[in-house]
Amino acid sequence: MLRKKTNGVARRPQRTSILSTIGEKTVDRRAFLRGSGLTIGGLAAISATGGTVTPASAQTAAATAVENVKSVCTHCSVGCTVVAEVQNGVWIGQEPGWDSPFNLGAHCAKGASVREHAHGERRLKYPMKKEGGEWKRISWEEAINEIGDGMMKIREESGPDSVYWLGSAKHNNEQAYLFRKFAAYWGTNNVDHQARICHSTTVAGVANTWGYGAMTNSYNDIHNSKAIFLIGGNPAEAHPVSLLHILKAKEQNNAPLIVCDPRFTRTAAHADEFVRFRPGTDVALIWGILWHIFENGWEDKEFIRTRVWGMDQIKTEVAKWNPEETERVTGVPGSQLRRVALTMANNRPGTVIWCMGGTQHTNGNNNTRAYCVLQLALGNMGTSGGGTNIFRGHDNVQGATDLGVLSHTLPGYYGLSAGAWGHWSRVWGEDLDWLKGQFATIKDKDGKDKPLMNESGIPVSRWIDGVLEDPANMDQDHNVRAMVLWGHAPNSQTRGPEMKTAMEKLDMLVVIDPYPTVSAVLHDRTDGVYLLPACTQFETRGSVTASNRSLQWRDRVVAPLFESLPDEVIMAKFANKFGWSDRLFRNIEMEDPETPNVESITREFNSGLWTIGYTGQSPERLKSHMANQHTFDRTTLQAIGGPNDGEYYGLPWPCWGTAEMGHPGTPNLYDMSKPVAEGGLTFRARFGVERDGENLLAEGVYSVGSEIQDGYPEFTMQMLMDLGWDGDLTAEERAVIDGIAAEKTNWKTDLSGGIQRVAIKHGCAPFGNAKARTVVWTFPDPIPLHREPLYTPRRDLVADYPTYEDRHAYRLPTLYASIQKNDFSKDYPIILTSGRLVEYEGGGDETRSNPWLAELQQDMFVEINPRDANNLGIRDGSQVWVEGPEGGKVKVMAMLTERVGAGVAFMPFHFGGHFQGDDLRHKYPAGADPYVLGESTNTAQTYGYDSVTQMQETKATLCKIWAA
Repeated sequence: MLRKKTNGVARRPQRTSILSTIGEKTVDRRAFLRGSGLTIGGLAAISATGGTVTPASAQTAAATAVENVKSVCTHCSVGCTVVAEVQNGVWIGQEPGWDSPFNLGAHCAKGASVREHAHGERRLKYPMKKEGGEWKRISWEEAINEIGDGMMKIREESGPDSVYWLGSAKHNNEQAYLFRKFAAYWGTNNVDHQARICHSTTVAGVANTWGYGAMTNSYNDIHNSKAIFLIGGNPAEAHPVSLLHILKAKEQNNAPLIVCDPRFTRTAAHADEFVRFRPGTDVALIWGILWHIFENGWEDKEFIRTRVWGMDQIKTEVAKWNPEETERVTGVPGSQLRRVALTMANNRPGTVIWCMGGTQHTNGNNNTRAYCVLQLALGNMGTSGGGTNIFRGHDNVQGATDLGVLSHTLPGYYGLSAGAWGHWSRVWGEDLDWLKGQFATIKDKDGKDKPLMNESGIPVSRWIDGVLEDPANMDQDHNVRAMVLWGHAPNSQTRGPEMKTAMEKLDMLVVIDPYPTVSAVLHDRTDGVYLLPACTQFETRGSVTASNRSLQWRDRVVAPLFESLPDEVIMAKFANKFGWSDRLFRNIEMEDPETPNVESITREFNSGLWTIGYTGQSPERLKSHMANQHTFDRTTLQAIGGPNDGEYYGLPWPCWGTAEMGHPGTPNLYDMSKPVAEGGLTFRARFGVERDGENLLAEGVYSVGSEIQDGYPEFTMQMLMDLGWDGDLTAEERAVIDGIAAEKTNWKTDLSGGIQRVAIKHGCAPFGNAKARTVVWTFPDPIPLHREPLYTPRRDLVADYPTYEDRHAYRLPTLYASIQKNDFSKDYPIILTSGRLVEYEGGGDETRSNPWLAELQQDMFVEINPRDANNLGIRDGSQVWVEGPEGGKVKVMAMLTERVGAGVAFMPFHFGGHFQGDDLRHKYPAGADPYVLGESTNTAQTYGYDSVTQMQETKATLCKIWAA
């Protein structure tokens, strides 16, 4: 049992007395070691050889001065500070951020090696194209002209949607915002990024439960948790520094840690209770826990009465999940789930944590909503130590999602309606009719015009179908002909063999990345492939949003290396080529014709992102937080004195109003114990005020200091007038409001910020005060249901828990029942799932190109239970074939382990560069091949997409394994 030994955080090494004479100067660990080495080794050596010491001059001291530059690690969403040591423009060393309240002086293996990520030898060094089967070096001017001419020709022949602009969770916020704006000016919603295949079902499920689709509390707030329920996540490997926050609660509060996972992970090794369940049965598991909670009356009845809608309907569904049925479906004994339920009931507030193990399913939105319902039933929402803490996997996957690099919305989740485009046209100062003219229009089934401007684009999970599907079955007239993979690893996506076919069918494939990625080698193309070297995030500056919604400012560590360019500069080059650069950068300062000022981009999105409160985080405020990290409390994240007194670190969104208004940020969403002006919030009134004659607004509860002491709808100008509060608006604010839609202007579209300011002045949340809803009437399953995976080994359950009928979504047909009706389980009897390793990140191209990390994990492998391995005649360490039911197969090393149960196999998803037994190293440009190559698990992974978001299914398919 962990016992608390100190009440501090990771501390700096103790100073020796000799350093006390240096006065008030700060000496970090590396400086101390250098000084110690000189004193003990250097001077002693000089003395022994009779040498002399030459006094340093001011000139030589300046030339050798080491500058410390703060940045943020690029390998997960914890947001660890990296302190880079730079000398003469060269990054010579790094330290973890001791002052950062997120990493507290800690780094994981990936974070500790990010210097190599920037300086790595395997980077793309200059633009290249494939010509006649050979890689040829070209200039940036040649690249932009050739690609631009080709794209404009394709656009003229097949329309703007025939070019797919795939963005990245590796963009900083400014680049992500500019990228989505860029796609809009090109005239397409065929734009997306990695969130589609990692947490889109989280965003959809959570946002449709209580208003916002993000982590509600923070890693640090877990310190206050009395119980920790973790499902479908492995933070010990995926986000190692986050585990420090979990273990602090375990040590400090004696908080029980419950880990639910099909695999006994390194995180599960820390658990008080490990629940092994069958992959793809999350809803059944949660309902099985809730059955005991409702059966024993352990739910928070008053919380449900005042702040939750639809729980009675949930109870009706949960009543079906008695212990016997739950065990039949999940494999978990009812006695264990009763123990879990009792633990959660007796240790409140408890937090629920999940990651991609819960999201990547055909009913992933059902899973995430079920997790939310569990917390609502226990009354664990809107309280410190509670909440849903959703761990994101890329450094800015939260920010890139917030800034709208998505095929179904504009920045800030405004959607694609006429009103949304009207809002952003006002922000951009753009002629709306001109923008409309950039988009294609098709005929719907009734022969009426259907502007694609208002229709969701093809998601990244389905781009290969955008290339291969018959256009007669698509909601656009032509296939995708050109693909831009900007900061994206294609081996992170399923259906590898079909992706290879799609890449080969394209007219043009453009890869923009610091490393060539598997995009360079998966296909057998001899022409029409371009590799453009983008900078890493250490060679530019800008803000990045951690998983807890805090923004942090990265300063540039070094100038762009080789011939690489920052993403914003590459976008400007293309915009110049396409002829609308003057429009795109109308309100953005330019440092030169192809270099947008990053801070100016921040200010532009500050002026428009009212929905989620990205309006108060000015560059100046963010830079001040980074400079004064030491003043913020390590648990509350609130500054104690200093220049940011009372503000929460990183101004976690929503940070309401303008920067001048000085809102401190919102540390925990939906916490009514604080005034809204001090970071408190209600549940959002996003779903109307009434449903089926029942009240959807909160009943008799409200934020501290609210002048409306009950539920209320979202604020509009008309509502201010009805309340008599419109007199609090300034003349300037009123003029802006009148110029938009007068009394119909609402808190999301008011560019003055006046409606938000006045609502908060009176203690109210601009977005209203409503109940969370447990039933989402607009979703295929209004109440979350268990549905068997498309490729299920349990044919006995298909009749009781079938998948969906085939559907049409995001411009494409999507298959469900037509796949599940086939029984693949006899030939493919083993469940295949996938996940992360501590050594690598994402598709692995950067980390497998890092010698320090590559040395740690040199082989792609499959984990097999010893019982299965012995039955198949497979020895530990031997080569095996793993094949999926769609024919994709991989040749990997067998690892015999009881981490996976009998009938389940696991593979990590970070590998690439081998394809179905073939080594593709010879296809990489010379010197740009990663040190470690391997098969991608997604070559064997199969079809399957979430019914709401098109999230890919990677956690519950089937395979067969045999000795190679």
